[in-house]
Amino acid sequence: MFRLNRNRNRTDTTARDTGMQAEQLACEYLQQQGLTLVERNYHCRYGEIDLIMRQGKAIVLVEVRYRNNNRYGGAKASITPKKISKLQATALHYMQQHQVRGQMRFDVIAITGSPEPHIEWVRNAIS
Repeated sequence: MFRLNRNRNRTDTTARDTGMQAEQLACEYLQQQGLTLVERNYHCRYGEIDLIMRQGKAIVLVEVRYRNNNRYGGAKASITPKKISKLQATALHYMQQHQVRGQMRFDVIAITGSPEPHIEWVRNAIS
């Protein structure tokens, strides 16, 4: 079972560390489901895509969201319209820079809880 090392009392665990652990957890989970990692943390001036994976012929752009609990709606609810807009602009930039043709979709991996996280994979989460 996967575990996130999230302990609010430790000063060496930052939000960035937790985010990186969540992305690693999501990557491992998707690889177990048969996807192949293409790239991590694709950055451009518009934003960032956490994971870029391949499933068959399709390119899968993955946004990873982590929340310690479901207060305020949980991990899925944290994706705002502004975030969606940034993801779409970043995806267009990626497609142009890498000359991507064919199928592409946005998935979300929502991880809630620690140390025993619940992982929810939402396919075609953003259109």
